[in-house]
Amino acid sequence: MQALQRREITEGSLSITIRDVNISEFACRSVKDALSFLDNLKLTDRERTIASRILKEVRDRLRFLDKVGLDYLTLDRSSLTISGGEAQRIRLATQLGSSLTGVLYILDEPSIGMHPRDCAKLLESLSSMRDAGNTVIVVEHDEETIRWADFIVDMGPGAGNRGGWITASGSPEQIEKNENSLTGKYLTGLMSIDVPLMRRVPKDFIKIAGAGEFNLRNINVSVPLKTFTCITGVSGSGKSTLVFEVLYKALLKHFCKPACSTHSPDNYKEISGMDKIDRVICVDQSQLGKTPRSNPATYIGAFTFIRELFSQVPDSRVRGYASSRFSFNLIGGRCESCNGDGLIKMEMHFLPDAYIPCNACKGKRYNRETLEIRYKGRNIAEALEMTVSEALRFFSNISPLRHKLEVLEDVGLGYLRLGQPASTLSGGESQRVRLSRELGKISKGNTLYILDEPTTGLHFSDIQKLLQVINSLVDLGNTVIVIEHNLDVIKSADYIIDLGPEGGDKGGEVIAQGTPEEVAMNPDSYTGSFLKDKLSINGKILRSS
Repeated sequence: MQALQRREITEGSLSITIRDVNISEFACRSVKDALSFLDNLKLTDRERTIASRILKEVRDRLRFLDKVGLDYLTLDRSSLTISGGEAQRIRLATQLGSSLTGVLYILDEPSIGMHPRDCAKLLESLSSMRDAGNTVIVVEHDEETIRWADFIVDMGPGAGNRGGWITASGSPEQIEKNENSLTGKYLTGLMSIDVPLMRRVPKDFIKIAGAGEFNLRNINVSVPLKTFTCITGVSGSGKSTLVFEVLYKALLKHFCKPACSTHSPDNYKEISGMDKIDRVICVDQSQLGKTPRSNPATYIGAFTFIRELFSQVPDSRVRGYASSRFSFNLIGGRCESCNGDGLIKMEMHFLPDAYIPCNACKGKRYNRETLEIRYKGRNIAEALEMTVSEALRFFSNISPLRHKLEVLEDVGLGYLRLGQPASTLSGGESQRVRLSRELGKISKGNTLYILDEPTTGLHFSDIQKLLQVINSLVDLGNTVIVIEHNLDVIKSADYIIDLGPEGGDKGGEVIAQGTPEEVAMNPDSYTGSFLKDKLSINGKILRSS
């Protein structure tokens, strides 16, 4: 990175130094180190007169980044490597420096990617914006953020077409007392995610020796197999680096995946135990598809059975319609005005493209002849408009189709429409659709699944369903590794690997590892200190079985 910076900065600029530090060297520092450097900078009276205004502006901007918990980021960090949560907090830091009043701020899950320790800084920043005379609206599932709010609007009672109502509103105390609020029941403890009575005891491990990529400090890590493992630590402590840059890339090379066939990892000394698993699957939050034709039904393979079913209807046989007739990707049954998209893309040039319903098919994707074929009173377009829950009842007699839909229901996506464009799904929804596809396959075990913050966008009740899915995968003989900050997920794991102690160049070390109870007893672990409340009963830490 420093070499790249040097190519972008002229030799003349590099020759200018402040206390033997040039611009390239300064840019390689973290926000925290850069702030410390400027605070301890000793200047002559003349230098102070010249630089005072500039130094004040630079310090203020660095302090704003520090306030929102981003002190571990280096100043030269590429924007392509910034997570969604980090980008949102950078924008928030910009607003903190604007000193505006009378502004309505809307934030969508600002706590994404934040360790419970770091959330306090975020809430202090939001409080200062509110106290300056602004209004702050936050869409959030984090318990600490919910309790911090002055006023809560709780939506429900379910999701999708089962939601859309205000089930409760008021202060956190009023929400807790409202019997109609599902959120309130979790806040009071009437409903909760229970600590597992037993934890799986690992027997085999993938052992990583000398991992030194980015900020990792040549650490040795043993990842247990056929268990549910959480990788934890404060923001920037090296979790993603360990899992994706070291372990995942090494496994891709081990299994000779084409996308990584030329990858020659030199960021570790040795990894043993990879022969004990058969394959690795990364279940990320990227979009399932980029066109309106990508949808949950096609992704999990349910649409194949639906098309085959419609082709078996007597009217289809009389007309000679095969299952391909009911595909909106092929010429014949689809609407040719929109090529089966149901939408027409409008080029907006300097603005994002806009989509409007097709005038010919009115968004139904098929031509008139195809829509005349009906199964149990519904045509193919109407079948795609059903939610997963509705389709589960409608197709209950079709065993293979029912199985695939049941898996979507099990991961908490019963509210999704079968034909809902993949581009409208959130990252968390996309990740759970991917999970459901894997669950729908016949498992032979010995698969390693990697999930990166799967609780993004999930309510307490949805997290319970997610944990059931994760445990079902492990019960089949698979290994699940989750990078997570949610304490309910962490306390439910069989094993924890906690990195830290801080972020950036102050992180990259293994602080604690073992069962949640063992990590909770470790005085050096920030994660452990927060876990104590989740694991304790009557003030005593539960012991693992």
